[in-house]
Amino acid sequence: MPARILMIQGTSSSVGKSLLTAALCRIFSRRGIRVAPFKAQNMSNNAAVCANGAEIGRAQALQALAAGIEPCADLNPILLKPEGNTRSQVIVQGRRWKTLPARGYYQHKRELWSKVTAALDRLRAEHELVIIEGAGSPVELNLRDGDIVNMALALHARVPVLLVGDIDRGGIFAQLLGTLHLLEPEERALVIGLVINKFRGDPELFADGVRILEDRGRIPVLGVVPFLTGLNLPEEDAVALDNSRRAGGVSPLMLSSQQGAYAPRSPDIVVIRVPHIANFDDFDPLQAEPGVSLRYVSSLKSLAQPHAIILPGTKNTLADLAWLKTEGLAQVIIEQAVRGTAIVGICGGYQMLGRRIVDPDHVESASEAQSGLGLLPVETIFAREKETCQVQAAVKKSPGWMKPLAGQTLIGYEIHMGRTPSASAWLEIHARNGRTVSVADGAASADGRIWGCYLHGLFANDSFRRAWLNSLASRGREPPVDDQTLASGAHAPGSPMQSPIDRSLNDLADAVASALDMKRLDSLVFATDK
Repeated sequence: MPARILMIQGTSSSVGKSLLTAALCRIFSRRGIRVAPFKAQNMSNNAAVCANGAEIGRAQALQALAAGIEPCADLNPILLKPEGNTRSQVIVQGRRWKTLPARGYYQHKRELWSKVTAALDRLRAEHELVIIEGAGSPVELNLRDGDIVNMALALHARVPVLLVGDIDRGGIFAQLLGTLHLLEPEERALVIGLVINKFRGDPELFADGVRILEDRGRIPVLGVVPFLTGLNLPEEDAVALDNSRRAGGVSPLMLSSQQGAYAPRSPDIVVIRVPHIANFDDFDPLQAEPGVSLRYVSSLKSLAQPHAIILPGTKNTLADLAWLKTEGLAQVIIEQAVRGTAIVGICGGYQMLGRRIVDPDHVESASEAQSGLGLLPVETIFAREKETCQVQAAVKKSPGWMKPLAGQTLIGYEIHMGRTPSASAWLEIHARNGRTVSVADGAASADGRIWGCYLHGLFANDSFRRAWLNSLASRGREPPVDDQTLASGAHAPGSPMQSPIDRSLNDLADAVASALDMKRLDSLVFATDK
């Protein structure tokens, strides 16, 4: 018998669909139900790599963890990775398919629709419950004809739908009632309940609001979920970095680079927020450290004098490198390096730290080459083949603070299209997706202060993170970080950030289970007459 299904749709983007899906996956998984998440089409540059090298949205990987299953491409058959305002790289079943403008993407709807429905069918055959996450709003009327992720999918599979609104942003009645009004009658008939998300204060104070919504919407309100804080969970995409109210948000990625002067805690680490930033959850383990300030900075006036500057991964290295130069940040990063600031580059950021980036096949740009920051003695050559791997690597004999780490194994993952030969490689990759390999990676300055590599997830390795943070302290700026100052819950080798994320998922599930009428939801989802 195919699995039962439930769909979470929202009145707009960022109303909390992803976290509610994760919460429900954990709630049902703890009951012993074989549950899987599903999102037909996701748009995000924060990606995860599955055990076979397939690439899916970070949110679906987190939801898989919540469900207690291994991530796979069927959880997110289509992933769009924006490369600019008008085009995206299209990942289908975990593999790079095409790079298309928005108009061209919709021309492939029929072909992509078959991928979506086939993936959902496979999940339903292997599980007892599939929880589907929608995207954006189901009533973007100009996009209705191209819909393969919201009501088109709900109608195809006859999915009961929970409609979620974000009360924290205001206008909750317009959000929910307006969305219901714009649905077609057969679509509205699938909506089994409303959920109020991100409520601050005593939910009893919204009792009149619940009554009004139920009277006017003719649909039950199944719960008022509180605004949750302090959860150590990765964000789905860079929208979170635009939210100036992050101090009360649901992730440890607190922004401190807003207008005005910044008074740093110690140590002060800056991540350059390039326009196409990707996989910035690399830095969650740093943010989780007590006493560590992690700031996302996109202007000279916010940079100040940090202990370290990190250039993160990016979906468009050449465009973001050009942006660094235009904004004046490139020159200032070089000047800071000369003055002794630690400089780090991860993936695309590593490419930028080299002398030159060459793009002979115009993978990213119309130009064939661009000079880098020249802080590392490497050159990058782009290629059409994409590397997506879960990785094990060993630290080689390396300079400076890296010396005590020689021989240690690090866990991470690769998502990149460039090759960067290096005479100063400090990593030796010895396994990709379980296959034995021998690949040199990374480059470092003679003192180890400036370094980069392709591996995402490095800072989730405890010994590596501690050593680097202590290297910042050893230059006399702050007392060193010891085991007692680290965030509680050691991360299991080979399973970065597993323990704190797992605890946060349980906390999330507990809060959502308490807020929702689970008995009523069960009766609607598991009713025998479907």
